[in-house]
Amino acid sequence: MPNIENLRKQAKTYLRWHRQRYHPVAAQIRWILPGYRDQSDREILEADFKLSDAQELVARKHGFANWPALIKGIEAMTDTPVLNSNGSFIISAQPQLFVADLDAAFRFYIQQLGFHVAFSYGEPPFYAQVFRDGACLNLRKVGVPAFNAGFRAREVDALSATLTLDDPKPLFLEFQAAGVAFHQSLRTEPWGARTFIVRDPDGNLIAFSGGEI
Repeated sequence: MPNIENLRKQAKTYLRWHRQRYHPVAAQIRWILPGYRDQSDREILEADFKLSDAQELVARKHGFANWPALIKGIEAMTDTPVLNSNGSFIISAQPQLFVADLDAAFRFYIQQLGFHVAFSYGEPPFYAQVFRDGACLNLRKVGVPAFNAGFRAREVDALSATLTLDDPKPLFLEFQAAGVAFHQSLRTEPWGARTFIVRDPDGNLIAFSGGEI
């Protein structure tokens, strides 16, 4: 857990992104803040988004109901090492996946895995982002297959992205009911995590992992 100064920096970063009309932040605002749940990207980016809203977003991302509760929780953790507030803090990671057919990728991630489109660029689109809850995947269209047959034959379990969640079993059952084909079924790994892997139409392997036993 970051220290208070880094939390303030995160909130100011979200506020700046909103003012700069940075579309990916709209998806996070819609997912995390209930008041924006039914709004489009345009409505969110045109809204009067204040620092207090950005602070609430940061608090909820860390599992607290509001900013004061987050600050109180941080202050109570007296045995947590303090991070260097003068350094940079990585807010999120967004894996980039190479796809040969963006429409096929949309059908897989949206219709089968329950993701939503955060944005797409180009006419026709060549770059897009899909998200579900707090996970974002960037899709980059390429003119050739993302993986050749030789690579997949040698590296059968080379992951393109790992998405972490508290308990992967409910999502595994949801995907199973939707007819998703699994590269690896749900299993308990030697280190205790429960993991399953899906393979998208371009051969990207996406692992869903969490719920240590």
